[in-house]
Amino acid sequence: MGNQTMLKEFFLSGLSDLPALQFPLFLFFLLIYLLTLICNLLIIVLIVTDYHLHVPMYFFLGNLAGLDLCCSSVTVPRMLFDLHTKRRNITITACMTQVFFFLYFAAAEVSLLAVMSYDRYKAICQPLHYTQIMSWAVCLQLVSTVWCLSFIYSLVHTLCALKLTFCESGIIKSFFCDLPQLFQISCTDAYLNILLILSLGAILGVGSLTMTFLSYISIFKTVLKIQVPGNRSKVFSTCTSHLTVVFMYYGSVFFNYFQPGVSHHFPGDKAVPVFYTLIFPLLNPLVYSLRNRDFKKALKGV
Repeated sequence: MGNQTMLKEFFLSGLSDLPALQFPLFLFFLLIYLLTLICNLLIIVLIVTDYHLHVPMYFFLGNLAGLDLCCSSVTVPRMLFDLHTKRRNITITACMTQVFFFLYFAAAEVSLLAVMSYDRYKAICQPLHYTQIMSWAVCLQLVSTVWCLSFIYSLVHTLCALKLTFCESGIIKSFFCDLPQLFQISCTDAYLNILLILSLGAILGVGSLTMTFLSYISIFKTVLKIQVPGNRSKVFSTCTSHLTVVFMYYGSVFFNYFQPGVSHHFPGDKAVPVFYTLIFPLLNPLVYSLRNRDFKKALKGV
């Protein structure tokens, strides 16, 4: 037990051990990260400066862009640093800090996607009452609830993770610190931690996914009643692209956190987190915002 408590740092295994891949991976992920920063910052600036975009839908999209910025910035700069310097050691304090903020922003994003689907449901299915239902006070309450509950969710998991002791090797089989990988190298029984992430994660994930799914079911039913074929196909196309991104995001998260056992490894384990830490923060602005007619109009006015 004494050797376990003396552990001061972990070692991140990264995405690949092949020296020839380090620089290409660095350039590729640097490009993706810069594009993510530019796209999401552009969305935030447009929403803040263009008064035509001061409506609930774009208020939520602005929050989503901010979350995408934060979520990718928690993990990607560290990964780029490791690829460039080939130094993969990380202190336990830095690791737990990364765990907290990643869980915080990821939980907030999952919840916000559900809120956004509810907003679209009200806008399309109850247009006459939309402005009364989705007032600014309601929007602020929804976003505040998302941020507050996500903070509590992340804090509970992080505090429980801090009680674990870790084996002497301390090798985390990922490019960043995350709970499933920490459970794998824990020398103490992580059963309660696993039970906690399964129960709270299921409530958060399944609850958000159910709200999103039911909202879009109602939207599709309403869209089928639209008489003009062009308008109907446009709404279908938009909703389908939104749902595709949502289910891909949920799929990658569920794959990472709800595997049959924390000691079980799949060939693509290391690649899966890349999707929800790097790819989706870039996909979200492209799918939700930059294809939007109002955003294109705002861009032309810049």
